[in-house]
Amino acid sequence: MTEIINKVWNERYKIIRFLFSGAVGAGTNLLILFVLTHYLGLYYVVSVIISFIIATTVSFIMQKYWTFQDNSKEVIHNQALIFTIVSGINLIINTAIVYSFVEFAHFHYLIGQIFASIIVAFESFFIYKIFIFKK
Repeated sequence: MTEIINKVWNERYKIIRFLFSGAVGAGTNLLILFVLTHYLGLYYVVSVIISFIIATTVSFIMQKYWTFQDNSKEVIHNQALIFTIVSGINLIINTAIVYSFVEFAHFHYLIGQIFASIIVAFESFFIYKIFIFKK
């Protein structure tokens, strides 16, 4: 019984770490997006792409070493490759969602990014857990 409780608690704790890491990644994304667009005057779609790439790097490091507590060095290249492919797909999904919210629903680009981040986060957790950082 104790083993089952520990397993359930570990999964809940992993989800909490994932959400916290995601919040750090999302904060990084939003901050860089805002600075690039508002202060540097870049077109918001370009800013979305740049900020997403930087936030993805931060996210990989946090997800690998903290969320999924995977300290292995042997498979880091494969993990990084798969993570990059998934992130590339997520970048397309993320950018399309932000563009749709801004251009069609007339939301502010930061609001669009928040919605996009939530949508992308749900699918990412399962992909990371099942395919990238599996034990």
